[in-house]
Amino acid sequence: MESSSRRTVRHDCEKCWIRNLETFREFSPPELDFVSEFKSGEMLIEPGATVLSEGSLSPHLYTVLSGWGFRYKILEDGRRQVLNYVATGDLLGLQGTLMGEMQHSVEALSPLSLCVFERERLGTLFRDHPGLAFDLTWIAAREERILDEHLLSIGRRSAIERAAYLLAFLAHKARESGMADTKYINLPVTQSHVADTLGLSIVHTNKTLRKLAERGVIRWLERGCEVLNEDELARIADWRPPVPRRRPFI
Repeated sequence: MESSSRRTVRHDCEKCWIRNLETFREFSPPELDFVSEFKSGEMLIEPGATVLSEGSLSPHLYTVLSGWGFRYKILEDGRRQVLNYVATGDLLGLQGTLMGEMQHSVEALSPLSLCVFERERLGTLFRDHPGLAFDLTWIAAREERILDEHLLSIGRRSAIERAAYLLAFLAHKARESGMADTKYINLPVTQSHVADTLGLSIVHTNKTLRKLAERGVIRWLERGCEVLNEDELARIADWRPPVPRRRPFI
């Protein structure tokens, strides 16, 4: 039974707003036809709702149309590690498709709109559309590169460098995903999310974010963060955003 946290809708793939963003590559006509048939519907997820659960055998794959979510794992005692964040154009559920079950969970951070695809039809994509198959490989490789940078941050950056890196990364992701059309960027993350991403206590996280706010690079809001100076955050973190390039999505 469909819960109150999920509602289904349907939009035409040919009119998908993502296709108008310069960040993403265009589909060829056969690819667009296939994706339109591959897609079984859309789903609207409320903030705080679980999209995929660790250990589950989901019959679906998802592409984020709009909104924010995050991937995470939880230890038996309840401690949570946020692994990465997802936004427009990102793919969810591929790991469960290839591994047999999900190795992490995904939760909606803001209202989340998803395209829904039937997992059992993925073989048709690999057999008949090698360009899209390459795109899936590229998406997986990109996720690996991002996780490499996250691991470097947790392992070697100081607390303030970790926080600066995370917020610079999310601001870059917002602009790359067409979710930031203003000078300043609002990120729907709480201090709890930041702490669970950085591997710090909530007290240490609060002190660290206060230092960044005192430098005038962020402004902390009631339920989120406003990024005021992306370049300075990147400088503090000693991080260079990836060179912009058109990337694929499904």
